[in-house]
Amino acid sequence: MSYRMGARMKKKASYYVLNIITWFIVAIMVFPIYWMVKISLHTNGEILDGITGFTIPKPHWVNYIDMWDNINFSDFFLNSLIICSLTMVLACAFAVMAGYALARFKFPGSGTFGMGVIATQMIPGIMFLLPIYLMFLSIKETIGIPMIDTYWGMVLVYTAFYTPMSIWIMRSFFVAIPRDLEESAMIDGCTRFQAFVKVILPLSMPGIIATCVYIFLTAWDELLFAWVLTTTPDVQTIPVGIRLFVGQYNNRYDLLMSAATVVTVPIIVTFFLTQKYFIRGMTAGAVKG
Repeated sequence: MSYRMGARMKKKASYYVLNIITWFIVAIMVFPIYWMVKISLHTNGEILDGITGFTIPKPHWVNYIDMWDNINFSDFFLNSLIICSLTMVLACAFAVMAGYALARFKFPGSGTFGMGVIATQMIPGIMFLLPIYLMFLSIKETIGIPMIDTYWGMVLVYTAFYTPMSIWIMRSFFVAIPRDLEESAMIDGCTRFQAFVKVILPLSMPGIIATCVYIFLTAWDELLFAWVLTTTPDVQTIPVGIRLFVGQYNNRYDLLMSAATVVTVPIIVTFFLTQKYFIRGMTAGAVKG
């Protein structure tokens, strides 16, 4: 009896210790976001004088209005929304088709293709920067189609970058779906394509949502290629807009933190609203296949 009681107490103590450690790590991760939001509600004079503390006597909401006027935030926001949404749709569509093919069909070179797809993620993205830039210039000179400073140029680059990882997310999810469901649908008269649309796609919706969230959030935060391949405000995204703002108003920390808050908080909220789908999609197929 004493042994069981000791084991139970030890297990309970371990549970509380792990909880404390977890919340401590969460606090460390969340504190910079809290501090960013808090600083955005101070005047620039208070920030420069170091009068911030941990409380806000009088929130300075006008910072967000000034930020919107100084950064021309609406244009950058719209550009990011268009580019990221188009990238999400295209990359997810490619990932669904390729992931299903890798999960269900064995064709010559399928293993090599699968390994080649995931191997592209091991190459630093910066190594593609100059070749892509030169390729876009060559396309403009030879064919006459402008790729730099265009939505489609950025969408093409982002789609190429985020499709490989998305393929493996979707492949893992398709592997976890029993083949018997498709075979039953085909026995009932469905073609393979109809079985895919009517049976597999609805079941794989959490994986599709997870893939879309991954693509959109990753594209939303990308700066390097957006900085090099866009030079006009008509196409520049939010990260580029904030980077330009830092160069022009490097002493306006109130506006800088306001801009960072507007960019970050909606994405965090979106992630938490879709996290159950994201986690389910990312872990699908972890045991099977």
